[in-house]
Amino acid sequence: MIQSRIKPESDSDEQMQFKSILLEISTFFINLPSDRIDSQIERAQTRICELLDLDRSSLWQAPEENFDTLELTHIHQPPECPSVTPRINGKDLFPWVISKILAGEIIAISKMTVLPAEAAKDLETFRLYGTKSTLLIPLSVGGGAVFGIISFALIREERSWTDEIVEEFQLIAQIFANALARKKAEKDLRENSVRLSLATDGARAGLWDMNINTKSVWVTEKTRELFHFSLDEKLTYESFFRLIHHDDHEKVHQAMEHAIRSGVEFMIEYRLVLPDGNVQWIVSRGKRYFESTGESDHLMGLSLGITERKQMEELLRRQLCEIERLKSQVEKENIYLREEIELQSMHEEIVGRSPAMKQILALVEQVARMDTTVLIEGETGVGKELMARAVHRLSTRKDWPMVTVNCASLPPTLMESELFGREKGAYTGAMTRMTGRFEAADGATLFLDEIGELPQDVQGKLLRVLEEGRFERLGSTKTLQVNVRIIAATNRNLVQEATKGNFRKDLYYRLNVFPIAIPPLRERPEDIPPLVWAFVRQYEKKMGKRIDHITRKSMEELKQYWWPGNIRELRNIIEYAMIVNRGKTLEIHAPRTKSSENSASLTLKDVERKHIMDVLRKTGWRLTGQDGAAEILGLKRTTLQSKMKKLGIRRPPIHAEIKS
Repeated sequence: MIQSRIKPESDSDEQMQFKSILLEISTFFINLPSDRIDSQIERAQTRICELLDLDRSSLWQAPEENFDTLELTHIHQPPECPSVTPRINGKDLFPWVISKILAGEIIAISKMTVLPAEAAKDLETFRLYGTKSTLLIPLSVGGGAVFGIISFALIREERSWTDEIVEEFQLIAQIFANALARKKAEKDLRENSVRLSLATDGARAGLWDMNINTKSVWVTEKTRELFHFSLDEKLTYESFFRLIHHDDHEKVHQAMEHAIRSGVEFMIEYRLVLPDGNVQWIVSRGKRYFESTGESDHLMGLSLGITERKQMEELLRRQLCEIERLKSQVEKENIYLREEIELQSMHEEIVGRSPAMKQILALVEQVARMDTTVLIEGETGVGKELMARAVHRLSTRKDWPMVTVNCASLPPTLMESELFGREKGAYTGAMTRMTGRFEAADGATLFLDEIGELPQDVQGKLLRVLEEGRFERLGSTKTLQVNVRIIAATNRNLVQEATKGNFRKDLYYRLNVFPIAIPPLRERPEDIPPLVWAFVRQYEKKMGKRIDHITRKSMEELKQYWWPGNIRELRNIIEYAMIVNRGKTLEIHAPRTKSSENSASLTLKDVERKHIMDVLRKTGWRLTGQDGAAEILGLKRTTLQSKMKKLGIRRPPIHAEIKS
């Protein structure tokens, strides 16, 4: 506090009069209506200034406690005093003062020369307003945040401020602050009441408040309308309860009792039987409220009529039942028809005349008519799905569609509901019941493509279906039984994935009943010419072109290429060549840069694997004996077998074993 005494303060009569005014003001403001607070504050400012011969009293408030903007809400000053701007930036004009006020300090300035150097900007503003002495007091309630300032100032002369008079002015400031805070609270309460009334009326909801001890109930007019109560009828809990449908008595009573005991919010739907016999549906929501003492004596809430909604729900339920009945007749045949058409292979039959492909087709014929689970392994683009379709077409289930799931194309969060279905409300956004792929494939074949991408939390549920044929929809406890033949495919090494813990070993064993390993295109170059001609004939029809000849150079170039994308990459290259070709002789060029890069970037392991594979194909996979693979490679049989295991070389369809 800045103090500088110039002359003694007013005499004792002035002090006694000031104390009298202070007592009068404090008594007067206790029960003062909020709409008279502003005028009475300015009246009190005038009386204080006239009594103490002060020139100006200003009360500033900071909206939202932001002192960048100060609004002059109450002022007393004679007309001849310099005018005061009604809205100012407090931190710009009075930076030093505001910093002190926000810290809760009272500032008493007897003369401007005592201001510190850091108050230079404040001094400039004080002089602009003609202020010679001033007393500034922060406005706050109960030690809370400062929301304004009240000042008393002299323009004609300087004066000192005694500790006693400062304390009395502080009491004046506290009275004004409490009154303004009460006014704001009442204003906020009225506004909230209006908003609540508008909201409830707009929602056609009725409010109610039940005294837990006496069971008496206060309600709004809308509540009386909903329950058909008269306007002057005194209401209790029993008044409501006797209208509730007999079958809903127990659940309503238990919900209310639980809310009273636990304090947890409740919401319940129930039926009313009105005096005229009509049945109406109501939803009520409420919560127990506590007093400041911690005791609870009120249960407050709202009620809303939902009869129309319930009638619509019943109508929709009946219509949905009828739709489900009709849908079930054709669901299995049509649910994935469009998807299956789009996923159909580009050619009707498998093209390939290599010994490896002939052996694979023989395996397909052997397993197709069984219900055995088949695991198809191979790199991306080798035709695993085409092979799965071949198994299905030759099976006893061929009259039903093969349902396909690409485990790599769906987010992990949706995979479980996609496979096993879901009930309405199983999770946020599940607005309807959805039939899963297992249900759609009941009696048919389910093809799980990219099975290695299946999330681990779904793997366990899949294992149960494979072993028992049973599962539950997401969000349901009802067990469903299905008869589904599983064909799975992967481009991953599931043996390694299981060893690393990325794939369940028990699920691998269950899937690997009858493995079919499709070799990559680079390991069966003799299949390239028939594949090329198959794709050419296919694109001839699409493009309206005719090809009679393919150059030998093109065929040799294609046979020498590494084919990292396998048959899919070959098809794309043929399509490009057909587009740019203008004659009846087709020239095809393998991606030279990619080929050279692949060759240059091959690791020693890749080269070794390729060489061993080439030798094994030439010897018909014979390891020992004269001209066997071990003799040609200059290795012992055991050494060759060890290298084959290390490099992941397996003769189809030899089972791979997991070493735990």
